[in-house]
Amino acid sequence: MFILMIMFTILLSVILVLVYMVTNYLSYLDFGEKLTPFECGFDPLSKMRSPFSTRFFLLVVLFLIFDVEIALLFPVLSIFSTNMTILMTTALTLFLLILLFGMFHEWNEGALDWFSS
Repeated sequence: MFILMIMFTILLSVILVLVYMVTNYLSYLDFGEKLTPFECGFDPLSKMRSPFSTRFFLLVVLFLIFDVEIALLFPVLSIFSTNMTILMTTALTLFLLILLFGMFHEWNEGALDWFSS
């Protein structure tokens, strides 16, 4: 049984190395796209100072902030099923109120509206 597992591992390793070699060789046949610089989605041959949407940038930053805050709630929710003290409940309520206040403030300022009127 042990020899069968070793032979299977060696065979699988050889197959994976061969697949890697074939796909690596095929990817080097097209040098045109690999030699162009990648500039985060911008065309490098266009104007250097093209305008960038600040609304998009603001929306991305707000998404990142709220996403991190939501990720911070996951450990709290796992503790929620066990013993919750008054201090933990107060801290969670305060955290959620600050999060909701920030979201409503950004909504009121119009930062969450993608299409401006």
